[in-house]
Amino acid sequence: MELETKRLILRPWRESDAEALYKYARDPRVGPAAGWPVHTSVENSREIIRTVLSEPETYAVVLKETGEPVGSAGLMLPPDGNLPMGPGEGEIGYWIGVPYWGQGLIPEAVEALLDRGFQELGLHTVWCGYFEGNDKSRRVQVKCGFRFHHIQADERRTYVNLMTRAEWEARRKG
Repeated sequence: MELETKRLILRPWRESDAEALYKYARDPRVGPAAGWPVHTSVENSREIIRTVLSEPETYAVVLKETGEPVGSAGLMLPPDGNLPMGPGEGEIGYWIGVPYWGQGLIPEAVEALLDRGFQELGLHTVWCGYFEGNDKSRRVQVKCGFRFHHIQADERRTYVNLMTRAEWEARRKG
């Protein structure tokens, strides 16, 4: 399954993407802010592709212009995910390499995942969260129309937002 936007192709990760993944995932500004450790080698990135990034609905965020994967975005369905979810719910997670911060690429990817979740997978609610202090992630969620739901107090405060199918439909109608 591939999803296409104006500037991106969202496609499954390939083991051959390991070098590109490592290039961005080794930066300490990326992983820890998203809740995962910095990648330590190309082989470590390859193993993450085999295990974590091979999950269904997990996509490499690939620039159409260059064909290079520069981030990741995914839609987790129960029982997976970081937030408690019931049937008909999903959770979006994402990250992008530092050179691409602030270009609107992740909101573009998130919009494609929302379309997939609500239109094709029949979800009624999509959740998204960010750790306290991750203002870039907060802005993505605000830009995409998520609304605040609650704060999950765990080892790091997680701000939990959601969007319902009705809210998504209203946004699409403009």
